[in-house]
Amino acid sequence: MGGTKRFMYLKGVASLRLEQETCIGCGMCLTVCPQEVFAMTRGKACIIEQDACMECSACMMNCPVDAIWVQSGVGCAHAVLHAMLGRSGKAGCSAGEKPGNGECC
Repeated sequence: MGGTKRFMYLKGVASLRLEQETCIGCGMCLTVCPQEVFAMTRGKACIIEQDACMECSACMMNCPVDAIWVQSGVGCAHAVLHAMLGRSGKAGCSAGEKPGNGECC
């Protein structure tokens, strides 16, 4: 990590998903992520700080094997709308959601 302080968004709302089985370990996600959300573990990318994801989709657009999915701007809007409606619980994604979260072990 570059030692820069990351801006944190609403906890648990980012739509970011990573399929580690598909990852080829190219490191593009680490290179393009402005928030240092990813790290390399055992030759594959992993998510180290999901709550720092600003859903810019740079990682998804630069992944050569489509191992990363994020729906730009959806997480925070989803959380705000559910809070306004008095709903609680973990934020989720719509029908296009990919399984798994790619977190490091």
